[in-house]
Amino acid sequence: MRLVGVDGHAGSGKSTFAMELARALGGAPVLRLDDIASHEQLFDWTERLLSQVIEPLRRAATAHYSPYDWRTRRFGPARALPPASVILVEGVGAGRRALRPHLALLLWMDLPEKEAWARGRARDGEEQREFWDGWVKAEREHFARDPSRPYADLLVRQREEGYEVLQGLL
Repeated sequence: MRLVGVDGHAGSGKSTFAMELARALGGAPVLRLDDIASHEQLFDWTERLLSQVIEPLRRAATAHYSPYDWRTRRFGPARALPPASVILVEGVGAGRRALRPHLALLLWMDLPEKEAWARGRARDGEEQREFWDGWVKAEREHFARDPSRPYADLLVRQREEGYEVLQGLL
């Protein structure tokens, strides 16, 4: 099993890119870190991800995790994630220090934070304005403590049509 991390700022296009990459890989599963995080643990979910998902998958066992519902603020029923040759892990923090040893490849969606956040705010609408105000502060603190971009193997830039993929550390 190879885990491929897709990291970047909120609103940078990680989910869209991960779904397109999954299709190109013949239907590779995508684990969304939005399903692992919660309002109470925006970035404090590493142990849950390791114990519920990564460790079972490393043993070639089916992982089980309860996805978080951001509207109801509750974890839902358990979801199975069977082992696969490639699994995409998509979300802010996918390239964090504790996960990098488990990743075969780390991709960074290369979009400046302010542009990404503006896209995210537009996507989520006025009802999420208060959440975004807190999110921006939390994301800045996370990447200040545990940056991902410097460790990315590849940088991905969205173009009008398709993507440009560059070697990391640019």
